[in-house]
Amino acid sequence: MLGFRFSQYTGKGKTTFEKLFDIFKELLLYTSGDVEEALDWLEELDEEYKLTTDDYTLEDFLEDLKKKGYLREEIDEPDGNGGLALTAKTERSIRQGALEQIFGKLKKSAAGNHTTKYSGQGDEQTADTRNYHFGDSVEQIAMNESIKNAFINQGIEQFGMTENDLVVNETHYKAQMSTVLMIDISHSMILYGEDRITPAKKVALALAELIKTRYPKDTLDIIVFGNDAWQIDLEELPYLKVGPYHTNTVAGLELAMDLLRRKKNANKQIFMITDGKPSCLKEPDGTYYKNSFGLDDYIVNKCLNKAAACRRLNIPITTFMIAQDHYLQQFVQEFTEANKGKAFFTGLKGLGEFIFQDYEKNRRRTIR
Repeated sequence: MLGFRFSQYTGKGKTTFEKLFDIFKELLLYTSGDVEEALDWLEELDEEYKLTTDDYTLEDFLEDLKKKGYLREEIDEPDGNGGLALTAKTERSIRQGALEQIFGKLKKSAAGNHTTKYSGQGDEQTADTRNYHFGDSVEQIAMNESIKNAFINQGIEQFGMTENDLVVNETHYKAQMSTVLMIDISHSMILYGEDRITPAKKVALALAELIKTRYPKDTLDIIVFGNDAWQIDLEELPYLKVGPYHTNTVAGLELAMDLLRRKKNANKQIFMITDGKPSCLKEPDGTYYKNSFGLDDYIVNKCLNKAAACRRLNIPITTFMIAQDHYLQQFVQEFTEANKGKAFFTGLKGLGEFIFQDYEKNRRRTIR
């Protein structure tokens, strides 16, 4: 399999099932959720690397996948033929695995839990205290410090506690964020022998798992864009495939803006993962204007207008260009300037870390 590095999945300290399952989940991303194809690849890897033993074969692994609820039999009507399909449990495990792979190193460092710079009656306690003010929650009162103040102010013989003795734990507001993740599924994402769509899917899965588990009040919508743009559910992400499409960035931005307009959160942002220039527009009469050669001023100007519209709505766009062609840099710089957003020209290896760091930073923005 082109680009697949098996050496990353040695699985030290894991059972044979766990090692095989890690590899199987990775293969499912490469095959866009095709179970049979992933199993065929796993069989070839087993022949080359001797993953199984006489005591635990691939047949045993397949039976365990079924018993543990990772695979289910699927029957196609009306001919009665069927096959194996992924369950929701497997899809969740793929997201968790992507989160660990991409963000694992970063999770070990001190996490800020996305607090804002604003203090007051918020969600997260800090080590600081302040004098009690009318309207503060009783739950915020720092009892030990308040009792100590009462002893100092009244003494032991006439001990009593007044409002002047009370101090409360300082808290920070936790901002909420609404994020739209745009993924380019144009044909160039698999051109020239380089698989760019699988790392993009992995990042999206990891980001989704991060938000679902650590920031449940945040929202994440996922958009794919080729000739057109449409929203996909999280469950569809492992099965995502590149199509014979051009790149209609304008359509993706229009849909992202429409989704974010409906969100009540004050903090909104767009992440766009792409590897190429915009090359397509849908005209008002329903026809498509396409140009695959160079930068088309007509298409570029439409993109810049949408970037500026997002800026006026206080929606920053962070562009992750996963190809480093020099002729694209000028367009991305102009696009970023129009939006007052951010841009990264990055290889596939650092993509997840870039997205995580920028999500953490933008997550702290708030309007009070």
